[in-house]
Amino acid sequence: MTRDAKGFSTRSVHAGESRKKYASAITTPVVQSSLYVFESTAEMKEYIAGKKNRLEYGRYGNPTQRVAEEKLAELEEAEDGLLFATGMAAITTSLLAFLSGGDHLVVIDDCYRKTRVFCETTLVRLGVETTFVRTGDYEGLADAMRDNTKVLLTESPTNPHLSVIDLPRAAEIAARNGARFLADSTFATPSNQQAPKLGADLIIHSATKYLGGHNDLLAGAVLGDASVVDPVRELQGQFGGTIDPHCAYLLLRGLKTLAVRIEKHNRNGLAIARFLQNHPRVEHVYYPGLETHPDHAIAKEQMRGFGGVVSFLVKGGLDETLRFIDNLKLPYLGPSLGGVESLVYHPVTLTFNDMPVAEREKLGIMDNLVRYAAGIEDEEDLMADLDQALRAV
Repeated sequence: MTRDAKGFSTRSVHAGESRKKYASAITTPVVQSSLYVFESTAEMKEYIAGKKNRLEYGRYGNPTQRVAEEKLAELEEAEDGLLFATGMAAITTSLLAFLSGGDHLVVIDDCYRKTRVFCETTLVRLGVETTFVRTGDYEGLADAMRDNTKVLLTESPTNPHLSVIDLPRAAEIAARNGARFLADSTFATPSNQQAPKLGADLIIHSATKYLGGHNDLLAGAVLGDASVVDPVRELQGQFGGTIDPHCAYLLLRGLKTLAVRIEKHNRNGLAIARFLQNHPRVEHVYYPGLETHPDHAIAKEQMRGFGGVVSFLVKGGLDETLRFIDNLKLPYLGPSLGGVESLVYHPVTLTFNDMPVAEREKLGIMDNLVRYAAGIEDEEDLMADLDQALRAV
């Protein structure tokens, strides 16, 4: 499959895969091997000299993995891609590839909790200082940059408040200061937003979420120009956070339906957001597809759809919010998103339970904050379930 196909759904199905596969199979096979042997010392010398494009050892890549990486790169319209065992492995390895002791990192504050923890615990031990900037404060972002700032890291949309970053503006700030611009695009996916076109040097995904789409795999991905991906690949070879062949196969299978799944997630997310916005038991809704969202104009400019995640504040306190969650019948209770099943998650109870109240409330993590990840069920059923649970509060 060449990169000539224009339609996203067509590329989801065919990109990265050769027409002729082993045993005339229609699907890319799982190459379950840890080692790739040489026929002779002459072939080994050709490989070492860079004259032969082939694999050597499973920690450095796998044929099934490479097909999945190529498919993802084509969907993101990036030059190269690299898969990891988890999304966190993708984030941490990417940061360590571009940061050394004495360097400085700038991160938006509405970010994934474990990204913050990595910056505040591991990176600080390695002599890397991190400055967290209020999401959406572009003047503050520019002011935070220093001579030793090597990386600017954002998410868009963010977790859990679904803020949308003006990616070209953030890219310009990073470029002006000679820093790499890394953008976590997990919530958007390439179906809704293509961050390379918007100035990101490296795009990061937790492929566990929408890319896999079925809550049955763990994977991470980084995508960008080969010159940016290569140092990350080199470090992955040292750290060993490699995806296994069967997981890469499951990811390939999930990617084939990405376009149609995201279309449904988008429809459900927008319908639920509008429903909740008008519900008497809901205090506030965070969803970039709503005209009332402060980043709606940016989202319309950068995104083709707004995703399936809706965050909102239930009227009342902790007890009312937990009662609402426990009365839901359709979504499962858990801290992930992006699968075909709807999921509901209470940040205070789980991810932020060990953070001091004043600190988490400064980040907008309130007792009554709920994150709802709409699956691909019928929107009428999801809204009816939300309604009965809210009215039970």
